[in-house]
This record gives sequence, structure tokens and C-alpha cells, in this order.
Amino acid sequence: MADEQLLKQVREKAQMWLREGYDAETQAQVRAMLDNADPTELIESFYKDLEFGTGGLRGIMGAGSNRMNIYTVGSATQGLANYMKEAFKDLEQIKVVVGHDVRNNSRLFAETVANIFSANGIKVYLFEGPRPTPEVSYAIRLLGCQSGVNITASHNPKEYNGYKAYWDDGAQVVSPHDVNIIDYVNRIADVSEIKFEGNPELIEIVGENIDSQYIEQIHTLSLSPDVDRKHHDLKIVYTPIHGVGRDIVPRSIMRWGFDNIIHIPEQDVMSGDFPTVPQPNPEMRSAMEMAIAKAEEVQADIALASDPDADRISVVFKNNKGEYDLVNGNQIQLIFHYYLITRNAELGKLDRDNDYIVKTIVTSETIARIAKAQGIKMYDCYTGFKWIASVIRELEGTSAHYLGGGEESYGFLPEDFARDKDSVSSIPLMCEIAAWAKDRGQTMNEMLIELYKTYGYSKERGISVVRPGKSGAEEIQAMMVNFRENPQQAIAGSPVVLIKDFQKLEQKDMLTGEVTTLDMPATSNVLQYFTEDGTKVSIRPSGTEPKIKFYIEVHDVNWDGTDYDAKNDWADAKIDTICHDLGI
Repeated sequence: MADEQLLKQVREKAQMWLREGYDAETQAQVRAMLDNADPTELIESFYKDLEFGTGGLRGIMGAGSNRMNIYTVGSATQGLANYMKEAFKDLEQIKVVVGHDVRNNSRLFAETVANIFSANGIKVYLFEGPRPTPEVSYAIRLLGCQSGVNITASHNPKEYNGYKAYWDDGAQVVSPHDVNIIDYVNRIADVSEIKFEGNPELIEIVGENIDSQYIEQIHTLSLSPDVDRKHHDLKIVYTPIHGVGRDIVPRSIMRWGFDNIIHIPEQDVMSGDFPTVPQPNPEMRSAMEMAIAKAEEVQADIALASDPDADRISVVFKNNKGEYDLVNGNQIQLIFHYYLITRNAELGKLDRDNDYIVKTIVTSETIARIAKAQGIKMYDCYTGFKWIASVIRELEGTSAHYLGGGEESYGFLPEDFARDKDSVSSIPLMCEIAAWAKDRGQTMNEMLIELYKTYGYSKERGISVVRPGKSGAEEIQAMMVNFRENPQQAIAGSPVVLIKDFQKLEQKDMLTGEVTTLDMPATSNVLQYFTEDGTKVSIRPSGTEPKIKFYIEVHDVNWDGTDYDAKNDWADAKIDTICHDLGI
């Protein structure tokens, strides 16, 4: 009966998309779903509205209320425009930046967004073609805009697209604007309320004028220009994985003085079909196979990649066995923070009273040990760069100085003039780190081992359990309820001593039973277990994808730096045991 009721509801909802106001192509797709004997696609396309969350939209492209199309994009934009006209009603001219990545339909969606904003009297700076997500963030600040939108689904599969909304500081929106925008978007009840007819006089095309300023400002981050020049011929393999980094990332690398960039021609093709990879996610080895093969072929010092919208990065260098291997996201964070703190100290620029770094709660605790040992303030925040940007915004105008911040999901931001993770700045910085290590007679792997020896060994593994569709969302919810109501008592034989529940903003000392409040800016559906031997397990449903994520971290703070391979084997075995204990 429940299934029959659901099917009746989705059919009625789909029929609404056959009215005037929807284009012929969309109507044809809806009719095809209605006529199909198998209702699966109809249900998945209409069983709910594609939710405008705190980060915007993300979903599979196609017709329907639960899909990315000009109508769901249009509703989001009209709601955002309505809210901006209220929030900035005292401004003579409200301004926004609109950008997009290389995905199929991204240009269509970006032009739709620009038209709707302009139809609402809002000045639009529309990028002439695909640009990095962090450049959109940078342009918002540079041009004094009140908001911005980037059409991108980051590293998701090719069927997806997305809509990221930014505020006047160049960061993704946080409270109170996030909930207010959602409210205004939800008020759009009918397609007739969306102003699709744009005003060309209010749309200005931008491109190279922003690119050049962005690249120049990124170059100011260099801490070792002499080393860069000395090792200008460092062998650097770079791939954009068919994305927007193709032109601007090599330009940025060369501006730092490196001139030996080795390309992978097949992956220099900008394409929303991502033809050489199963999924354009630089966290996945399958997306980096061609880069690894090229690194082996030319015996590169380092191989690097950016994802399709050039916010995340991937790093490859030789491991302890002399094999090129993918560096995990936590190790990327460790290397960046280690270099920024160590190099600034070498130069006499480290201000221990005011310098600070930021990491997310699921990122390696070894970063906290580095910061503590060096006397640097470290802030822990929620997953997502909007929270790192929020810390920067709160400290802006004080004596505090941002050194860098990042998260384990392969994103780092070494500057504060953009407010989203940034491969265009992170990649040349990583090249500089490779040159700096080489200048000290070290490989990148030897530098990483030195870091672990100095600050304690750690190893992390991220595991995603994917459960697509309506039933999958319900299963993920049930898993979180179970972990909360039936918490682990021990993990890999070590007693759980602390549980942090960020949905309740409570932490419980399992030894004393004491419950205290977590000081965070909002609640978040994250649960963490900490064990007596230093293991940390974080559990978090994704806010943008149909999966639940497990972040597992094991430690040996007293490791003496010998037999790195054996230590890695020990950690892998322990993480395998933890996975078994968690039932994943």
C-alpha cells in the first residue's frame, strides 16, 4: 500500500511538469518516465525535491524535482536572489560572480543562473569559460560582490552536477544566511515565479583579467623562491583529469619558477565525460593510474593532479620501496603544515603568538601535535571548507595570522584571499616543498618519515559505504542511530575512553561517566570514538553524496623511525581489525 501511495504521489508530481512553463525536451523526458512500465526512474526523479542544503545543490542530471536541471537550478537561484535583495536592500547595486566547471550542462546552468540574477536587477560577473572553484571564491572578494555561485559537482561521477553558493567573504554560506537562503528557496512554489529572462546589460563577461591577478597573488605565498629557481627543472607530472586546471595550474606552477612540467595529453582534454577515468576523484587510485605510469616513465620527482573543478589535489611520489604511490589526504595535510611551520621558523617569520592553522575534526591528530610542539595555535572545525573559512573570518582584523588549513579529503588552502580549498595555490606550493626537500638531500618520502619520527607516527584510512536512493538514505540513517544507541565499548582491543557526539554537542568520558558540552558553532551529524591507545574513529554521513564515511586513525607516538614498511603493515593490520569490529 505504501508503494502504491508513493507511486501515486510521484505520478501526480510528474504531471505538474507537463504544464506550461516547462520546455518540450523536459516534458518529453517526463512523459517517457510516466509511460515506462518500470517506475524506478520516475520514483527516483520525483520522490522528493532536490534539497538545497547549506552548501547548495548536488544531484544526478535529468528531468524531475530530485534532479539537477534548469528548473531546480532556477528555483535555487530565484530564492537566493530574493534573499539577497532583502539582506542587501540598502546597497545601490548587488553584485555576484557566476562560474562553472567542465561538466555536461555546466555552461547551460551557469548562463541560466546569470540570466535569473540579472532579471532580478543583480549585477553578474560571468566567467567566459570553465574556471576553478577557488577562483570564483577569489573573484567574489576581488570584485566586492555580495554572493557567488559555481556550477560544479567537484569529483562526483559524470552523471552529477551541482550548485555551490557563496557569500560576500568568498566562503560558502554559514549561519544565519544558510538557513535563511534555504527558507527563501523553499518559498518558490511554482516555476512561474522564476525569472528566466535575463538582462544582458547587467551581465559582464570576465576571464583573463581575473586569472592574471589570481596567479600573481598566489605567487606571493612562496617561501623558498631561491630554492625554486635552483631546482627549476624539478620533474613534475601534472594532470587536470579533464578538468578546469588544465591551463591555469601549469601557469601557476611556472610562475613559481618551475619549467619542467610533464603533461598527460589524453587527460588534458577538457570533457564532462571524463573519458580516461571511471570517476574523476583524485582520492581514488583508478583516477591516478595514468599519472603514476607517467611518473614511472620519466622518473618524476613528484606527480600531481587537480580534480575537475581544481579545488582538491592529489600527490604521488616514491614510497619506501621505490615505487610511485598515492599519498593519502592526511599525509598531504601533514606535509603542508610541517613545511609552512618549519620553513617560516627557518626564515625567522614564525610568530608563535599570532600564527595559526586550521584542520577539520576528522583530519589527523598528528597535525595537532606538530602545532603544539611548535607553539602554534590550531583550530579544529567541522568537515567542509566553509568552516575553515569561518575561522578565518572570525579572526580577520585581529593580530591573528593564518598560515594554512585543510582537511583529509585532499583539500588545502594556503592563503586567505580565497576562501575555499585551492589546488591552483596548493600544487605549486607542493612543488616548492619537493624542491626544498631535494635541496636538503631528501626525497619526499624521507621527509615524511622524518616528520613521523619527530612528531609521532600515524596512519589513517577513509572508508565510504555507499547506499544510493531512498532506501539507501534510510539505511544510512539507521546505521547512525545504531552507533549512537549502541556505542562501541572497545575498538581493536583498546577500551573506548571518550565519545564525542556533535549532533548533541556532547562528549562523554567513558571512564568517569562525565558529560560535557562541545564548543562548536552548530550541530553536525558526526560521531567520534577515542580509545585508550590513541585510536580515533569518526563516523559521518556525507552531506552531498549517498554514503556514510568512516575515518579511522591509529597512532604510535613513540616510533623511532626504523623499519617504516613494518610500521605501515602494523597499522594496516590494526585498521583491518577496527573495520571488522565496526562491521564495515
